[in-house]
Amino acid sequence: MSCELHRDGRPSTPDLGRRRLLAGAGAWPLLAALPSRMGLGADGAEDVRRGRLVFTSRGKTGIVNADGTGVRYFEFDRPGQATWQVGAAFPDGRRLILLSMEPRRDGPGRSFEEYYTQTPTHIWIYDLETQSLREIVTKDRLAPFVTPALLIGEDRLLVQVVRNKVGQIFSVRLDGSHARPFTRAGEGLPYGLSLSPDRRRVAFHLAGPEGYQVWTSDVDGSNRVRLAAGADHLYFGTSWSPDGRWVVYVDCHYHADPGHDWADVCIGRADGSAHRVLTTGQSMWFAATYGDPKTRGGGSNVPAWTRAGSILFPRRLPGSRVPWEYQSNRPDLDHFNRDYKPDLARGGVEICRLDPSDGRITALSNPGPNTWDFRSSESPDARLIALCRAPTGGPPALWIMDSDGGHPRLITRGIDDLGVDHPRWI
Repeated sequence: MSCELHRDGRPSTPDLGRRRLLAGAGAWPLLAALPSRMGLGADGAEDVRRGRLVFTSRGKTGIVNADGTGVRYFEFDRPGQATWQVGAAFPDGRRLILLSMEPRRDGPGRSFEEYYTQTPTHIWIYDLETQSLREIVTKDRLAPFVTPALLIGEDRLLVQVVRNKVGQIFSVRLDGSHARPFTRAGEGLPYGLSLSPDRRRVAFHLAGPEGYQVWTSDVDGSNRVRLAAGADHLYFGTSWSPDGRWVVYVDCHYHADPGHDWADVCIGRADGSAHRVLTTGQSMWFAATYGDPKTRGGGSNVPAWTRAGSILFPRRLPGSRVPWEYQSNRPDLDHFNRDYKPDLARGGVEICRLDPSDGRITALSNPGPNTWDFRSSESPDARLIALCRAPTGGPPALWIMDSDGGHPRLITRGIDDLGVDHPRWI
């Protein structure tokens, strides 16, 4: 059974309604004037010690030190490429996998489902030290539309391939050769992929005819184990615990919440032997929406592990209501389908730490009402937490706080102060 594709290239299962995942479908043009040894050498060692992040702002990708210095925006001169985005970082923190797209083939008079995935894509490796850019995945090309899904080794990559509106994951060498199917065409599309700490297993959610389910498998797609599934539940997003024993994901009760605004945090044993719901009342902010009609944006929130084995997640204040109201009474034609109603908004969202051993929740960011904190992640040295913070009806900015929530500080508001999203430590 084939699946139709949403604007982010994922399949649509009609009985599940909709799910918005900002997969950056060609939205982020890149890098101007990074200094030639940024993050390396005598001066660069201090940059690495502070930590660096990449982020998006107004269709571009930026990089910044964790103390707010050194903000740069990527920009490449490659003919015919309309948009760029960061797909992954190598463990060395020096090389990035980038995705570029040619001008989109859908548009006025051309439906998204029919034409979007006819847009040719290109995958690249960018070296932050040498500032060199090299195209990869060029041999034995499987389709015009090929996007990076998960880096599983120094010379192997899982890629999403869409052919005839059907999505499938393949494992390929970095040059594109020796393609092997990770999933079968027609069973649905896995995304939200993550790699286990020992690099032997992959966790993902499978959006297919039977709904959104969470699975693990070997890196070649074999030996699958199902962690979570249910007709009334939309299970989404995966991330491995530091010890490799658990996978965290979320559970949205989509029947009662067609806009998928809220969810609960869950964990499942990687071997499929246990599934636990750690929060109650759909208290996690799931479908982040922000801005006003000129700066609107969003994308799915997912929980993040800390190095010590706790979980960071965005928890709503009691009675919170987002300013962008989902319109379930009309067809979703723009992959957003919300009306801006700031006068009806109330509450906000705070970043919390959740201890999965006893369920204890500790509020960290404490922004108060009319502020929405989300996209939290811990720095590699476990000293800092990055997050996005948006006022009600306003664009988000990048903030950093200490791991205990102390000393919150603004890092950047993005290009022309018009917003920052999707920060990632490298």
